[in-house]
Amino acid sequence: MGFKSDIEIAQEATPQDIREIAKKLGLTEDDLDLYGKYKAKVDYNLLKKETGKKPAKLILTTAINPTPAGEGKTTTTIGVADGLAKLGKNTLVALREPSLGPVFGVKGGAAGGGYAQVVPMEDINLHFTGDFHAIGAANNLLAAMLDNHIKQGNELKIDAKKITWRRCVDMNDRQLRNIVDGLGGSGDGVVREDGFDITVASEVMAAFCLSSDISDLKARLGRIIVAYSYAGEPITAEQLKANGAMAALLKDALKPNLVQTLEGTPAFIHGGPFANIAHGCNSVIATRMAMHFADYVVTEGGFGADLGAEKFLDIKCRMANLKPDAVIIVATVRALKYNGGVAKADLNNENLEALKAGLPNLLKHVENITQVFKLPAVVAINEFPLDTEAELQLVKSECQKLGVNVAISQVWAKGGEGGEELAKEVVRLIDESEGTFEYCYDLDIPIKEKIETIATRIYGADGVDFTPAAAKEMDRLTALGFDKVPICMAKTQYSLTDDATKLGRPTGFKITVRQLTISAGAGFIIALTGEIMKMPGLPKVPAAEKIDVDENGVIAGLF
Repeated sequence: MGFKSDIEIAQEATPQDIREIAKKLGLTEDDLDLYGKYKAKVDYNLLKKETGKKPAKLILTTAINPTPAGEGKTTTTIGVADGLAKLGKNTLVALREPSLGPVFGVKGGAAGGGYAQVVPMEDINLHFTGDFHAIGAANNLLAAMLDNHIKQGNELKIDAKKITWRRCVDMNDRQLRNIVDGLGGSGDGVVREDGFDITVASEVMAAFCLSSDISDLKARLGRIIVAYSYAGEPITAEQLKANGAMAALLKDALKPNLVQTLEGTPAFIHGGPFANIAHGCNSVIATRMAMHFADYVVTEGGFGADLGAEKFLDIKCRMANLKPDAVIIVATVRALKYNGGVAKADLNNENLEALKAGLPNLLKHVENITQVFKLPAVVAINEFPLDTEAELQLVKSECQKLGVNVAISQVWAKGGEGGEELAKEVVRLIDESEGTFEYCYDLDIPIKEKIETIATRIYGADGVDFTPAAAKEMDRLTALGFDKVPICMAKTQYSLTDDATKLGRPTGFKITVRQLTISAGAGFIIALTGEIMKMPGLPKVPAAEKIDVDENGVIAGLF
């Protein structure tokens, strides 16, 4: 008998009415904006409502560097939340919203998999409650007001050659990366080079996800730098009088979306900045709201721990004053063998030598979490049917040398029941560990030193090379007073280095920073390395080719 696909499992489930899920959190129908029977938005003003309970325990799920073999981070996050609920814990899961770009591209959806999924899976992966469209609209309103200001007399003396703000669309569309617009007659705008980013790379998305309320969002949007004047002064959205209207567009989007897992565990899914460009975590509001209503909150950071976890801890936790109580680091035996040099076609064969060669990638992430950030951790091995006992034992013994236990996760096949072993280890860690959480770097050190600290401590680099353009921008950002903000590294997710082909735990390398940009609204500097771009393209055979809908409105081909 063949395995059921994720979408088949999700479509066979019978979700509870979202009002019943809300009751588990002590919420009434009056607290919800209903989007049909299975989705609702929850007013963030409920954060002001006193619950009288102790602060929730916050659990971060992260992973090794992703490989084509698959790791299952979101699946594990959902499964361990269901496992905690099975142990009788009042649990909530907080996840990012999927972007349409990866859904139709290579990666597919981001609602978990197997029997550890959030539902309604199709809605979550396609449009959901329209948040990303609202974010795109706010981004593009600002672009329209910027170009209109120049066309209508340019009172702020904006240099059209120094416009940094780009338009966005939530789709992988390489054709739009670099364009010329404003063509036509004199009434059709000013001709200039322009381009599109994918919506999840927009600074509006990052500012949205780091905002604590609507007033904070409006202030952050106002601080966005869109261009520079002829005199070299930054031009902001507030100077264009755009931030009020942008915030109005985002008023409802800012409310977290409440859904459920297949087993009825409440889930907030809200916001979704890219993790190899932006900071890769769900919204601060959704995380805080989850902690407000539950005792245990499981959330995740995008891609491997060198990106998602580092940014979650150094950017999001710092800005939102959060402190995780435990960290889950997800790996698979298959992915570790891939890191050890085994071709994807041969991953089903036992290969202890390759596993030993690939294990250092996992161990580096474990060291970073436990020794750099000083947080208690557990390694979750997402089990595949052909993993052998010898392979699992090798992973366990190597991790235990670092004082970290390994729990076998069977959540894909068994849901919450398959996550109980992991859930018990997480509870034990929280009860017994006294994490002394530390950031990787101090905010007061210079920009250059912050980047070097991340590269050497987290990636294991020997140092950092800055291109002349990056060095010049570093001086300018320091002169403008932006030298005291966190750094958001834009780096390939596939390697600890800035070269996607270098697997395992490379040594003897340097990171090259080719460009620095300020996200003044989000509150961080983006350091671009390698070939990272803010608008992906579709592969030769996009996932979209397999997605379809029948005469009854039933969707097929999503994964």
